[in-house]
This record gives sequence, structure tokens and C-alpha cells, in this order.
Amino acid sequence: MGTAADAALTFRDATDADVDALVELIESAYRGESSRAGWTTEADILQGQRTDPEGVLEVVKAPDSRLLTVEREGRIVACCQLEHRGDHAYFGMFAVSPALQGAGLGRAVIAEAERQARESWGVTEMHMTVITVREDLIAWYERRGYRRTGRTTPFPYGDERFGIPQRDDLAFELLVKELV
Repeated sequence: MGTAADAALTFRDATDADVDALVELIESAYRGESSRAGWTTEADILQGQRTDPEGVLEVVKAPDSRLLTVEREGRIVACCQLEHRGDHAYFGMFAVSPALQGAGLGRAVIAEAERQARESWGVTEMHMTVITVREDLIAWYERRGYRRTGRTTPFPYGDERFGIPQRDDLAFELLVKELV
């Protein structure tokens, strides 16, 4: 990583001991009042939980999956899921501490995730899904080289593990980036 801000970051795979801190980070970035400090909040479209300890532990333990954990000064400040799926990797569970959003940390994390996926698994694409009404977030990913595919999957209405929808038009769109 090339900048002075990046130099203070430590990237590592999550362990069982990180689960509670990771759930707290993910929830703070997307749900409730604390999420409003950053720009990634989903508080107006989804209430309830974003994830839970069981969901995070499942990612930590899954074969062909890792939960990349980012620390600054010994504190977890960001994370993302990387899952090997044949010729591509799936990028998910991305969270940056709301207090640190907008300062380039997210860009550094996604760049490192792409590098690790390429080097570890030799994949040629990164895939992710984003809620279609999150136009600002989709635009951010597009600036990082991801393209919209128009391929959508329904939001899991009725499964409160993913939150309590506040509108009836939610779906996920697949975004793809070629890793070269």
C-alpha cells in the first residue's frame, strides 16, 4: 500500500475472537443512528439487524471464504468477505467504521481485497451484489471499476436476519469487475 494513511493499516483474516467486534462494526456502518455518521447507512431503507454473530462466524469458518479484517492502531476499522467461487471471487460484508468513511479507507480495503483474491485464487473477476436503490453506493463501486449487469435477485423479504425492509422495491443487483 503506497500512502502514509495506508501504512497504518494491518490486513489479516478474522478469527473466532473477532466475531463480536466485527458484528459491532458492520451494524454501526449500516444500521441505526450510529450509521448516519457515515454515508453507507441503510437506516432509511432497512431496520433491524444487518448481521449477527452466527452469520459472521459462518463466514469466518466457511471453506473457500475469508473475512478480511483491517486494523488501525490495534482496533478493527473495516472488513470484507472474500469467497472463492470458481473463476471469480465474491466480495461482501464490506464495512468501514462510520467515523472513518470518506477518507480513502474503503478504497484501500477494496484494492487489497482485489489483490488478495487475484493472488490467492487466481480469479479473473470480482462479483458483488448491492441493493438497487443504493445509487450513491453503486456509483462509488462504478468509480472503482465495477459495472452494473442488470441481473437482479429479490430481497429476502420476511427473513429478519437481513433486516426489516422499510420499502417494497428492494432487490440486489450483481456488479462485476475484471481483475487484471
